[in-house]
Amino acid sequence: MRIISYNVNGIRAAIKKGFLEWLATNPADIICLQETKATDADIDTKALDEAGFHHHWFSAQKKGYSGVAVFSKIKPDAVKTGTGYEMSDFEGRVIELQFGEVKLINAYFPSGTSGDERQTYKYQWLQEMQAYLDEVKKTNPKLILCGDYNIAHHDIDIHDPKGNKKSSGFLPEEKEWLTKFLESGWIDTFRVFHPEPHRYSWWSQRFPSVRLNNKGWRIDYITVTAPLRNQLAAADIYPDVKHSDHCPIYLEINT
Repeated sequence: MRIISYNVNGIRAAIKKGFLEWLATNPADIICLQETKATDADIDTKALDEAGFHHHWFSAQKKGYSGVAVFSKIKPDAVKTGTGYEMSDFEGRVIELQFGEVKLINAYFPSGTSGDERQTYKYQWLQEMQAYLDEVKKTNPKLILCGDYNIAHHDIDIHDPKGNKKSSGFLPEEKEWLTKFLESGWIDTFRVFHPEPHRYSWWSQRFPSVRLNNKGWRIDYITVTAPLRNQLAAADIYPDVKHSDHCPIYLEINT
């Protein structure tokens, strides 16, 4: 099973930059999108149908904001939207699909960059998500959680750790949450295969030279629970795919 996670920063904008043509190259069996900023009614889904994708959407109530979707060439056994937490579900942040004994959860973690109120909500969301995942894990030990986590974990995951030590996405409390999350039985699949530095998945759009000079952050992850460790086959980041300020990340897992 090949899985891609990709924050498209608006699927309609990504389509204008060649996203559908990229999909036609068959990059993965399952493609998990975050920050779609749209509903399925906002785009022509005929291209998805013709490419053989089952597509499932969970959009924010606020138009043009947040939202997640999953395009899958494998028909899921079940689809569930939301976690039951009101604000998270209002913002369309979590969708999950069951494939046999594996549950795939696609999540768009909140950003705290717009101010203290959103940073406070980000911490609330992280605690709610941890509680939700702990509960799901009781009946579904084989979990895959992919998405834009909006957290760079270690110094190796950000181009300027000293200059960003007070930046949302690299704050001590956020990094501590991610450390404890991984210690609770989750595996950062990219780091299983790639211990090297300077590998990023997001670059600020404020200055075009930032991506050109690879001054980025690794804030997109595909993590799996420990029972899936021996099934991991490959993982990577695709920085040359450019429909967004993020790029796709990839996991191949033996099922």
